[in-house]
Amino acid sequence: MRTFLQIWSQKNPVQELRIVPTNLEESLYPREQCVRQRLTWRVLPLQPQKTLDTDLSAQECQESVKTYQVIRNPYLRAAPAEQYLQEKLPDEVVLKIFSYLLEQDLCRAACVCKRFSELANDPILWKRLYMEVFEYTRPMMHPEAGKFYQINPEEYEQPNPWKESFQQLFNPDDKSAQHHNAHHCLEITVNCSPIIDHCIIRSTCTVGSAVCVSGQGACPTIKHCNISDCENVGLYITDHAQGIYEDNEISNNALAGIWVKNHGNPIIRRNHIHHGRDVGVFTFDHGMGYFESCNIHRNRIAGFEVKAYANPTVVRCEIHHGQTGGIYVHEKGRGQFIENKIYANNFAGVGNAIFNGNQGGVYIFGDGRGLIEGNDIYGNALAGIQIRTNSCPIVRHNKIHDGQHGGIYVHEKGQGVIEENEVYSNTLAGVWVTTGSTPVLRRNRIHSGKQVGVYFYDNGHGVLEDNDIYNHMYSGVQIRTGSNPKIRRNKIWGGQNGGILVYNSGLGFIEDNEIFDNAMAGVWIKTDSNPTLRRNKIHDGRDGGICIFNGGRGLLEENDIFRNAQAGVLISTNSHPVLRKNRIFDGFAAGIEITNHATATLEGNQIFNNRFGGLFLASGVNVTMKDNKIMNNQDAIEKAVSRGQCLYKISSYTSYPMHDFYRCHTCNTTDRNAICVNCIKKCHQGHDVEFIRHDRFFCDCGAGTLSNPCTLAGEPTHDTDTLYDSAPPIESNTLQHN
Repeated sequence: MRTFLQIWSQKNPVQELRIVPTNLEESLYPREQCVRQRLTWRVLPLQPQKTLDTDLSAQECQESVKTYQVIRNPYLRAAPAEQYLQEKLPDEVVLKIFSYLLEQDLCRAACVCKRFSELANDPILWKRLYMEVFEYTRPMMHPEAGKFYQINPEEYEQPNPWKESFQQLFNPDDKSAQHHNAHHCLEITVNCSPIIDHCIIRSTCTVGSAVCVSGQGACPTIKHCNISDCENVGLYITDHAQGIYEDNEISNNALAGIWVKNHGNPIIRRNHIHHGRDVGVFTFDHGMGYFESCNIHRNRIAGFEVKAYANPTVVRCEIHHGQTGGIYVHEKGRGQFIENKIYANNFAGVGNAIFNGNQGGVYIFGDGRGLIEGNDIYGNALAGIQIRTNSCPIVRHNKIHDGQHGGIYVHEKGQGVIEENEVYSNTLAGVWVTTGSTPVLRRNRIHSGKQVGVYFYDNGHGVLEDNDIYNHMYSGVQIRTGSNPKIRRNKIWGGQNGGILVYNSGLGFIEDNEIFDNAMAGVWIKTDSNPTLRRNKIHDGRDGGICIFNGGRGLLEENDIFRNAQAGVLISTNSHPVLRKNRIFDGFAAGIEITNHATATLEGNQIFNNRFGGLFLASGVNVTMKDNKIMNNQDAIEKAVSRGQCLYKISSYTSYPMHDFYRCHTCNTTDRNAICVNCIKKCHQGHDVEFIRHDRFFCDCGAGTLSNPCTLAGEPTHDTDTLYDSAPPIESNTLQHN
């Protein structure tokens, strides 16, 4: 819509003026009102013309100038006060003045001059107005009927998303809507306690609510009512109000179905809250309340949102099929969630039976708190519980299982007390702790996972104590990349890839644990890792007790290492640990073996009653030793050599005795084969043989893998590969990329 005025002046060149309405002002006011108030229309001068072609008389032109006071001759100078206000007053002062204006006055001020237009469109001014009216923390766009979505203002293509959202949410046809003065269809205030039963309550006002209960002593009973299709909040409880709200139908409201804030503390039972265009229930700013047996579903945002010190109690509710999350606790929100069913939400849920979510089960972030107790959380696409960004909930007595991802994921400085839960049969780690997080995990049973039990990585810390961690396809615990947890008094057993794996510069204090019956080493330390192990019992492993290799270090102090199938401690490939005051005994192989250019410091250790012997050093290995007691070992290797037996007879292919080994060029042995000294003397007599070194091996001649049959051993095993080190553990490559 454009209007062109051509004005004749005898003293000045002819100028054509174009009046252009701005979108926001045109939506806020009818055109007749704009003409009357004069400041809603901007006047833009076009280029001067030498001739004038006009149908307006001079008198009509003068009337036009009187009607549209904003049209002025550009050659007339402004009065000094007006010029100072428009041109010289500092921006900070003008913005301060504008901060006292409401949206209508701010729009009028924008029409005065170009400078005022720029300042009056300042996003900070409009953000203040927007949050005062709509109480959103992000702009809510409403481009067409029935379509709402929030945006990130930093990513929006327009310079002022707050003003744009204000324009889209503003309803020019709603004559009753006076911004900054909320209207309610039904308002119950201080010391009022009415009973409202079987009523239909509607509100078309865009600012306010259908039912507002506010003030000390406001305590209505509202039941069997229909509060639906409202253009704002359905039920709003605030300012210490209470009340009983039962068996109501609350649906299809433009904002939340229920708001509870500022110490409001209602009892809300058996309500049906659904198909809202915002949150189902929103508790914030110290809102409280008891919510029981409500059916909350198919809301556009979370079914239940808790923020800003709100602390509701939610019991036996069903929260399901939400377009985003189930329960959303953030920005220091709290709450108790007991025996709820939360399922089939597009994002995370919180509650008791929390299952089959398209993303996670429970998602707590932004300083979130709360008690998550007695829940059954299973079958979710992402982590069963996710804790991040300084959140610190209590997670207790839950079952978290059969997830398509991990069980519990604590990251980005997440905290929390996680105790007495059962975490099992998850596809990835039972518990992840990463990126500066420090949770406390106590008395949990973490078992039967398809990867790791507990996984600390990328500076994950925390305390892991008194847990049962068992029967994982990978190791029970993995620690890597700067992580430094305290692991105390746990039972870690039945891992198919070892008990604890510390690698890639992992740290950790591992104290007073019992680590047993793992398929590989009880503890692995590798690749520049440097943990401290004290007073642990590491026993009955199906491989070695502790295996340190590939530059691993660490302090091993006062541990009992016993009855392991391979060496009690194996140190290999440039590693250098310190072993002090340990007892290494009753092993089915050697007590300590050091090989492949590794070194070690051994002080005050007791090494006794091991089958192969106490301490074995490979060729080229040097150690620092002080006050060790190596005694009463069975020395089966030396006895077998002295008796002329093949060493395979005492080791089979499951153990690796350390002694001199050879190769036979006549029999075409490779660098993966080894032959013991007695087989060289007996079976390969007269062959072209070569001494290799003193190291760990089993005898391929006795194993029957060479062309020349062994005359000293029994039946061959047909094994074709002699290993000099225990098989390396499987690292959680899948987890490393998360």
